[in-house]
Amino acid sequence: MDTVPKPRRRRLSKGMYILPSLFTTGNMAAGFWAILQVMTATATDFKRLDNAAIAIGFAVLFDGLDGRIARMTGTSSDFGKELDSLADVITFGVAPAMLAYTWGFHLMPSVALTEWREWHIKLTQLGAIACFLFLIAGASRLARFNITSNPQPSNPGRPGKKYFVGMPIPAGAGVIAAVVHFEAGDPIASWYTALTWLAMVTAVGYLMVSTWRFYSFKDIDFGSRHPFRLIMFLAILVAGLAYFSRPMLFIIALLYMFSGVFWRLQWIFRRRPTAPPPPTYKEASQTS
Repeated sequence: MDTVPKPRRRRLSKGMYILPSLFTTGNMAAGFWAILQVMTATATDFKRLDNAAIAIGFAVLFDGLDGRIARMTGTSSDFGKELDSLADVITFGVAPAMLAYTWGFHLMPSVALTEWREWHIKLTQLGAIACFLFLIAGASRLARFNITSNPQPSNPGRPGKKYFVGMPIPAGAGVIAAVVHFEAGDPIASWYTALTWLAMVTAVGYLMVSTWRFYSFKDIDFGSRHPFRLIMFLAILVAGLAYFSRPMLFIIALLYMFSGVFWRLQWIFRRRPTAPPPPTYKEASQTS
């Protein structure tokens, strides 16, 4: 009689361990589908670029759920962490890098004049370099996160896990996807806009490998006794995303990106210069 419940508990435990990996698999599937959409996009069929941006947005949601579910159920494992990191490289590294290059440089209309055509080719090459740097920065951010047990930001906030050190790679991919989704996938058509996009992709890559702090949202307690405000906020957020996804995601992504810059500048301006050390006995005797 006592031996019957044990296999059930064991099967239940295995099922709970599989649950976070299912969301990680969904994250990877969304990234793979985004890559397929980018590869088949053309200047006339640029809707596929918007589809890729939407897929990356859903992958950000899946990535947030798998970690939270693993912590809530106590099913975190080394295998899950490694699988999540590999999925993030594909979905938030390769997919947004290809999306940024195709949308911002590859599908940009070519110029008939010979002089401007050379500049167009150089700009496309610079765009490829910037997107590759974005990929390298994202992979480096993941590697640093995996090996660092207690990271310290350059502009320290409150103790604990309230802040990430450097922009997380899902947020960096979210910035790329939000901008493309805001434009409905319509590729960049002017060289000066492409230069702005070049600078933005490079800046996002830098923020990922920086040691600046970004809010982690890990202190939000979904199990609180009075979750009324949180439920209302989530309801308004979901409704806003359902009807105004393009401007809302664009604003949210940029606000999160510039939040790290703001906290860094705030720490620089508030930091007081340290007082000079008191003179030693030898220095004091020499001046007297």
